[in-house]
Amino acid sequence: MKSTTFGGLLLIFYALIVIYITIKRPKSIWQKKKIKIFINLIGERGTVILFFVWSALVLAVAVFLLTN
Repeated sequence: MKSTTFGGLLLIFYALIVIYITIKRPKSIWQKKKIKIFINLIGERGTVILFFVWSALVLAVAVFLLTN
């Protein structure tokens, strides 16, 4: 397996975890200091949008790595 293939698969797994956390919002993770800072700065809705956009960007990079 090439390193770009492994990296692409790893990024897909990471993006899926971020999407899961964003949708489910488990208290143990959603109450972390970094996420609370995001919520204070851009609001809860903005934080959710930021995480979805971040996941989309990571998935785009993963697809790029898998197709090259």
